[in-house]
Amino acid sequence: MICPHCKKGETSVVDSRPTEDGTTIRRRRLCICGQRFTTFERVQFRELVVVKKNGRKSSFDRDKLSKSIYVALKKRPIDTETVEKFISKISRSLEELGQSEISSNTIGTMVMEGLKAMDPVAYVRFASVYRNFREEKDFVQFVDKIDVFKKR
Repeated sequence: MICPHCKKGETSVVDSRPTEDGTTIRRRRLCICGQRFTTFERVQFRELVVVKKNGRKSSFDRDKLSKSIYVALKKRPIDTETVEKFISKISRSLEELGQSEISSNTIGTMVMEGLKAMDPVAYVRFASVYRNFREEKDFVQFVDKIDVFKKR
């Protein structure tokens, strides 16, 4: 494993343990430069291909999914462990569909449903990019339709 600090490949595993949901192994590593870092090992059942709205195809990238979710949750009171579980749940759900090609719409819908339950602000942030709002009125109409901000 290459050290993210010094870029050398001489690291050793200090600690390994399964994550809470049991689908990933978390490894603490120590580099010869003295820096410690964490890696995660996951099972990949099949190579998933994402079919974009324009018909283009690309390999499913868990890191890209993760980045988009973390952007939506930026400065929100959601802990990293909860976010990682959410990302793992989406990845597993996609694999469990049993299809090698998944539409980007399916992924976006899963993320939006999860974010809606997790954090309304992150839900709206993600939706604004995913739904590609062009004008302010599009955004206002979307927020008016959802019930997460209505008084209970």
